[in-house]
Amino acid sequence: MLLGMAATNPAPVTLVVGDEELLADRAVGEVVAAARAGDPGAEIHDLLGGKVEPGELTQLTSPSLFGDRSVVVIRSAQDLAKEVIAEIVSYASNPSEDTALVLVHPGGVKGKALVDGVKKAGAHVVTVTKVTKPAERLAFVKSELRRAGRTIGGDAATALLDAVGNDLRELAAACNQLAFDTPGKTIDEAAVARYHRGRAEVSGFTVADSAVEGRLGDALEQLRWALSTGTAPVLLVSALAGGLRSLAKVGGAPRNLRGGQLASHLGMPPWKIDRVQRQLNGWGPEGIARALQATATADEQVKGGGADPAYALEHMVQIVVASRTGR
Repeated sequence: MLLGMAATNPAPVTLVVGDEELLADRAVGEVVAAARAGDPGAEIHDLLGGKVEPGELTQLTSPSLFGDRSVVVIRSAQDLAKEVIAEIVSYASNPSEDTALVLVHPGGVKGKALVDGVKKAGAHVVTVTKVTKPAERLAFVKSELRRAGRTIGGDAATALLDAVGNDLRELAAACNQLAFDTPGKTIDEAAVARYHRGRAEVSGFTVADSAVEGRLGDALEQLRWALSTGTAPVLLVSALAGGLRSLAKVGGAPRNLRGGQLASHLGMPPWKIDRVQRQLNGWGPEGIARALQATATADEQVKGGGADPAYALEHMVQIVVASRTGR
């Protein structure tokens, strides 16, 4: 549970700070669920900071004649007017017993007076910063499946990240669907491959892997499949450029670094370094440079500089495969 509160007793004032939207939404949802567990008829007021008028909070938090509970959610709290911020900070020091107030703020300096004020007044604080590190995303996948009463191995979790990408909402949806559709308690790599056998191709990562590994036929087939299923050409260029940059980073790393030292130096997880090191076979600095130039040209063409994005992408893949050396 994000909030660590009693199931039917949400804090009078909760401040959700951070720019990870999925986790912020969940924090809000837990307050609402807790309030409704205590009072199924609890009224929910969901407001945007820029539209909250002075005096509106006072009106919404006034005690009900019937003792009904309510939840007031103010999203984008950084956009609140100064007068409203002052009103909320004052309210936070003496909140209503019948209302749970939730303030959602992305962090940063805008609206900092609100954040500082309600913290000082004793608000319950939930921090939801962006999940950016590979290890954090792996932990998120495992946590999502634990929430669903399932477990997933490290290789399977890595395969899921490769197939779905880094967006937390998409990862959460994929975990939920896997938990629903896959029999047994443990989800393995084979289950991920079965469920997402087309998804990785659509995302562009399989296209990139095939190209940098010199498998021209596979890369072109996967590229056409990705385009036919609606993948944006710019995402396909980005995936291939990212794969080539990884080759350059790992290929240019100091030879005396191994294991954790190498991972720390490159800012890449060990599993990815192992994969890139295998892909480096057949590549030299000049070939990587030519391939990166091809992706830059394709990027310009798919963004309006060329008449046929599909042709530009196929030409890019052909140049990348031809740029490998030592074959």
